Amino acid sequence: MAQFPNKDHILVLGFAAVILLMPLWLQPFGAGYPDLLQKFAIFGLFAIGFNILFGMTGYLSFGHAAFIGIGSYTALWSFKLFSMNALLAIVFAMAVTGVFALLIGFIALRRSGIYFSILTLAFAQMCYNLAYSVLTPITNGETGLQLEQADPRIFDSAPVGDGLPLPDLFGMGLTGYNGFYFCAVVLIIGFYISVRLVRSPFGMMLKAVKSNQNRMKYTGLNTRPYLLSAFVISGIYAGLAGALMVVIDPLAGAERMQWTASGEVVLMTILGGAGTLLGPMIGAAVIKYCENIFSAFNQGVLNDIFGFLPDGIQGAWVSFAGLFVGSGWHLTLGVLFMLIVIFLPGGAMEGFQRLADWISARVGKATASKSKLNEQEGAE
Repeated sequence: MAQFPNKDHILVLGFAAVILLMPLWLQPFGAGYPDLLQKFAIFGLFAIGFNILFGMTGYLSFGHAAFIGIGSYTALWSFKLFSMNALLAIVFAMAVTGVFALLIGFIALRRSGIYFSILTLAFAQMCYNLAYSVLTPITNGETGLQLEQADPRIFDSAPVGDGLPLPDLFGMGLTGYNGFYFCAVVLIIGFYISVRLVRSPFGMMLKAVKSNQNRMKYTGLNTRPYLLSAFVISGIYAGLAGALMVVIDPLAGAERMQWTASGEVVLMTILGGAGTLLGPMIGAAVIKYCENIFSAFNQGVLNDIFGFLPDGIQGAWVSFAGLFVGSGWHLTLGVLFMLIVIFLPGGAMEGFQRLADWISARVGKATASKSKLNEQEGAE
């Protein structure tokens, strides 16, 4: 791979610091509790992996939720059959998901554009229906797959007591903040790998495919192996995210494979900035924040927020704001997504870049003016 520049070391270290300190700096925003932090990490990893395919090659998959489900079921079967160690379940899930991604990608990548998207959607729905009904002995259908006392677990001793066993990391429990920091470390490693991929010759080839695939084919280069590799890597990321869901909450259900879950990761990537390194993580955090915080706002919370207003005006503002929070939080997300697509096609990262350019221009202009003034004073 290409040499890892110092600026990328700084990027990864900064990213790691921000992620590991989330329980502190997100506390004032009401998002410092473990369950939500775990979702930030898991779905951020999912979005980063999806960006390797969509952001770098331009191939839009509407079926990546299938790999979430496959990873979840595989990890839970690892817990049931082998051991409650989370690392074994994660490795097992990544391997199985990689095989499925290879098979699906081999077929789906025979087409491009909207036909590729429809094929991936069809495969995802097939997987969902198989998990929901046909493969009930393996997936337990609509009830979902759960741990049981009678599970063999050939590498672990039988559980003691009435409670069901929980995943661990060499004996350390993975509930609460322990679970978050475990997911956070996996996220940081996944981000580091994505940075290396983007900077490598392989990443440059994927960008070239996105820029002009036909021109590359005219030169005699076969782009399909690169696309298939990107698809498999992206699928493994999704399977890893699915495995982490089971590590945190030992339950695997077919609902994780629905097309809406695939659409959600598309929104995350576009909202943050497709093709950027940090954008997918930002998009995932924004959507999960809206889903968990804005959806919890009720009439009482809104009355407290607008309590400083006169009664008549307060009631009007509470009624208006109530359209965008609580059960209407999707409206907030829809408005935000619409504004991003219209004014910032490059996502939130484009907005940050514009802001940085504006500040740089202002600072440069002020410096130039000060320098010119000093020159005039010196001439006098």
